[in-house]
Amino acid sequence: MTDNLLLRAARGQAVPHPPVWFMRQAGRSLPEYRAVRAGIGMLESCRRPDLVCEITLQPVRRHNVDAAILFSDIVVPLQAAGVDLDIVAGTGPVVASPVATMADVDSLPTLDPQAVGFVAESIRLLLAELGETALIGFAGAPFTLASYLVEGGPSRHHVKTKALMYGAPDVWHALCARLADITLTFLQVQADAGVHAVQLFDSWAGALSEADYRRFVLPHSRRVLDGIAGIPKIHFGVGTGELLPAMAEAGADVVGVDWRTPLDVAAARVPGKVLQGNLDPCVLFAPWEVVEQEALRVIAEGRKAPGHIFNLGHGVMPETDPDVLTRLVSLIHAS
Repeated sequence: MTDNLLLRAARGQAVPHPPVWFMRQAGRSLPEYRAVRAGIGMLESCRRPDLVCEITLQPVRRHNVDAAILFSDIVVPLQAAGVDLDIVAGTGPVVASPVATMADVDSLPTLDPQAVGFVAESIRLLLAELGETALIGFAGAPFTLASYLVEGGPSRHHVKTKALMYGAPDVWHALCARLADITLTFLQVQADAGVHAVQLFDSWAGALSEADYRRFVLPHSRRVLDGIAGIPKIHFGVGTGELLPAMAEAGADVVGVDWRTPLDVAAARVPGKVLQGNLDPCVLFAPWEVVEQEALRVIAEGRKAPGHIFNLGHGVMPETDPDVLTRLVSLIHAS
């Protein structure tokens, strides 16, 4: 894989054009995904290696993207460890017993690598099928996982999460340390099985100020990223334009940027870092001339960084026309 475009770009090496993949490229925007998952719950889908392999490969076949990302969910390692939760359609992850005290933290289980053996098996199946296409593993960052555990599910304002951070910092740091252990174990299983890169998603970190991020989040994300060696590491959050310098300090090789911050601006904020992003997912619903114009703008702005991996500024929306994504990949490959 030494000549793989994504891996070369992630290391800041010369590439003829930006490699491209899309967050949530395997998912509800694809009719073949909806067909293969009909009647099968999300977490059950993530536990079946044959299904994980098929779903992960679907966008590679359809779009000719330069990387596959392992089909999974950020709460998979929590459930595998023994946390009582489920993904409820239309809501998201719902935790049966939210965390509020040090006793709750002490009762959280650790993750035995064998409990996610189905992930390692999925990766082995994928590597046999992907050929020269890179495979990206992923996990949720400690802050985002902690928010789900404290709130009991998705939250718009993260009130309980912030209240615990500010009011009981000892409990907060103990919780994030436990989650960093789980996340690192989950990523290490993927790395040992052969993924070529990993992405750490901190979906909700944009709810924080930079000072709070540095105090309450950065040490735990750094511990996860420092624990993975030998493969490129990508770190991404939503609404994190003001946090980019701090997030870059967490130890990733590539910093993901959402659509709110132009890549040339991001490059100035995190000098020396390869960037990933950052076309607004909503642009894909505009006429093709607009999609083309905006994609070329992103590519031009990305040239200000030492390396650029083309992606959206967040995940593919379910209503997206798959043919637009396929056409976009062709455009980027020809740029």
